[in-house]
Amino acid sequence: MTRVEFYVLSSSTPADRLRAACQLASKAWRHGLPVFVRCADKAQGAELDDLLWRFKAETFIPHGLHEDDPQAPVVIGGDEQPEAAQGLLINLDASLSPHLERFSRIIEIVNQEPALLAACRENFRTYRQRGYDPKRVEL
Repeated sequence: MTRVEFYVLSSSTPADRLRAACQLASKAWRHGLPVFVRCADKAQGAELDDLLWRFKAETFIPHGLHEDDPQAPVVIGGDEQPEAAQGLLINLDASLSPHLERFSRIIEIVNQEPALLAACRENFRTYRQRGYDPKRVEL
Protein backbone atom coordinates (compact mmCIF):
# COMPACT_ATOMS: atom_id res chain seq x y z
CA MET A 1 0.00 0.00 0.00
CA THR A 2 1.21 3.48 -0.85
CA ARG A 3 2.53 5.45 2.10
CA VAL A 4 0.88 8.91 2.38
CA GLU A 5 2.22 11.66 4.62
CA PHE A 6 1.21 15.26 5.16
CA TYR A 7 4.27 17.33 6.06
CA VAL A 8 2.97 20.35 7.97
CA LEU A 9 5.03 23.55 8.02
CA SER A 10 4.56 26.19 10.71
CA SER A 11 4.84 29.08 8.24
CA SER A 12 2.38 30.32 5.64
CA THR A 13 4.84 31.36 2.94
CA PRO A 14 4.84 29.58 -0.43
CA ALA A 15 8.65 29.81 -0.59
CA ASP A 16 8.94 27.56 2.48
CA ARG A 17 6.88 24.89 0.71
CA LEU A 18 9.26 25.01 -2.25
CA ARG A 19 12.33 24.77 -0.01
CA ALA A 20 10.78 21.77 1.77
CA ALA A 21 10.10 20.17 -1.62
CA CYS A 22 13.76 20.66 -2.57
CA GLN A 23 14.95 19.08 0.68
CA LEU A 24 12.62 16.09 0.28
CA ALA A 25 13.49 15.62 -3.39
CA SER A 26 17.20 15.73 -2.62
CA LYS A 27 16.91 13.20 0.18
CA ALA A 28 14.76 10.80 -1.88
CA TRP A 29 17.06 11.06 -4.90
CA ARG A 30 20.11 10.32 -2.72
CA HIS A 31 18.27 7.19 -1.53
CA GLY A 32 17.67 6.07 -5.10
CA LEU A 33 13.97 6.87 -5.44
CA PRO A 34 12.60 8.44 -8.60
CA VAL A 35 10.87 11.70 -7.66
CA PHE A 36 7.93 13.48 -9.30
CA VAL A 37 7.14 16.95 -7.96
CA ARG A 38 3.60 17.91 -8.95
CA CYS A 39 3.24 21.68 -9.14
CA ALA A 40 0.05 23.73 -9.15
CA ASP A 41 0.95 25.50 -12.40
CA LYS A 42 3.80 26.24 -14.83
CA ALA A 43 4.91 29.31 -12.87
CA GLN A 44 5.38 27.27 -9.69
CA GLY A 45 7.20 24.62 -11.73
CA ALA A 46 9.58 27.22 -13.17
CA GLU A 47 10.21 28.64 -9.70
CA LEU A 48 10.97 25.18 -8.32
CA ASP A 49 13.22 24.40 -11.29
CA ASP A 50 15.21 27.56 -10.59
CA LEU A 51 15.40 26.84 -6.86
CA LEU A 52 16.68 23.29 -7.43
CA TRP A 53 19.61 24.71 -9.43
CA ARG A 54 20.71 26.91 -6.54
CA PHE A 55 19.27 25.04 -3.54
CA LYS A 56 22.57 23.85 -2.07
CA ALA A 57 25.85 25.04 -3.55
CA GLU A 58 27.65 21.81 -2.59
CA THR A 59 24.99 19.48 -4.01
CA PHE A 60 23.58 19.04 -7.50
CA ILE A 61 20.07 17.64 -7.70
CA PRO A 62 19.54 16.20 -11.20
CA HIS A 63 16.15 17.38 -12.32
CA GLY A 64 14.11 18.50 -15.30
CA LEU A 65 10.70 19.68 -16.35
CA HIS A 66 8.46 16.84 -17.52
CA GLU A 67 8.11 18.42 -20.96
CA ASP A 68 11.91 18.53 -21.37
CA ASP A 69 13.10 15.39 -19.57
CA PRO A 70 10.36 13.05 -18.29
CA GLN A 71 12.98 10.50 -17.21
CA ALA A 72 15.09 12.80 -15.04
CA PRO A 73 15.78 11.53 -11.51
CA VAL A 74 13.66 14.43 -10.20
CA VAL A 75 10.84 15.43 -12.54
CA ILE A 76 8.85 18.65 -12.17
CA GLY A 77 5.41 18.45 -13.70
CA GLY A 78 1.69 18.73 -13.26
CA ASP A 79 -0.91 16.11 -14.12
CA GLU A 80 1.29 14.18 -16.55
CA GLN A 81 1.73 10.50 -15.89
CA PRO A 82 5.21 9.88 -14.47
CA GLU A 83 7.58 7.74 -16.52
CA ALA A 84 8.97 5.96 -13.47
CA ALA A 85 6.71 3.84 -11.28
CA GLN A 86 6.92 3.25 -7.53
CA GLY A 87 8.73 6.47 -6.74
CA LEU A 88 7.94 9.45 -4.57
CA LEU A 89 5.28 12.02 -5.39
CA ILE A 90 5.76 15.41 -3.75
CA ASN A 91 2.44 17.13 -4.26
CA LEU A 92 2.42 20.94 -4.26
CA ASP A 93 -0.98 21.17 -5.93
CA ALA A 94 -4.07 21.62 -3.76
CA SER A 95 -5.78 18.65 -5.42
CA LEU A 96 -4.90 14.96 -5.54
CA SER A 97 -2.84 13.58 -8.38
CA PRO A 98 -4.73 11.52 -10.98
CA HIS A 99 -1.85 9.00 -10.84
CA LEU A 100 -1.71 8.02 -7.15
CA GLU A 101 -1.35 4.32 -7.97
CA ARG A 102 1.99 5.01 -9.72
CA PHE A 103 3.75 5.94 -6.48
CA SER A 104 5.01 3.97 -3.50
CA ARG A 105 5.10 7.13 -1.38
CA ILE A 106 3.21 10.42 -1.48
CA ILE A 107 4.09 13.56 0.45
CA GLU A 108 1.69 16.48 0.62
CA ILE A 109 3.39 19.66 1.82
CA VAL A 110 1.04 21.81 3.87
CA ASN A 111 1.61 25.31 5.19
CA GLN A 112 -0.59 27.55 7.31
CA GLU A 113 -2.21 29.45 4.43
CA PRO A 114 -5.97 29.09 5.12
CA ALA A 115 -7.11 28.03 1.62
CA LEU A 116 -4.34 25.42 1.36
CA LEU A 117 -5.10 24.12 4.85
CA ALA A 118 -8.74 23.62 3.92
CA ALA A 119 -7.83 21.84 0.66
CA CYS A 120 -5.33 19.58 2.42
CA ARG A 121 -7.84 18.65 5.11
CA GLU A 122 -10.21 17.58 2.35
CA ASN A 123 -7.40 15.63 0.66
CA PHE A 124 -6.65 13.87 3.95
CA ARG A 125 -10.28 12.76 4.17
CA THR A 126 -10.28 11.66 0.53
CA TYR A 127 -7.16 9.53 1.02
CA ARG A 128 -8.87 7.81 3.95
CA GLN A 129 -12.04 7.23 1.92
CA ARG A 130 -9.90 5.59 -0.79
CA GLY A 131 -8.36 3.18 1.70
CA TYR A 132 -5.04 4.91 2.39
CA ASP A 133 -3.78 5.56 5.93
CA PRO A 134 -2.39 9.11 5.75
CA LYS A 135 -0.07 10.31 8.51
CA ARG A 136 0.67 13.82 9.73
CA VAL A 137 4.31 14.90 10.16
CA GLU A 138 5.15 18.22 11.83
CA LEU A 139 8.17 20.02 10.40
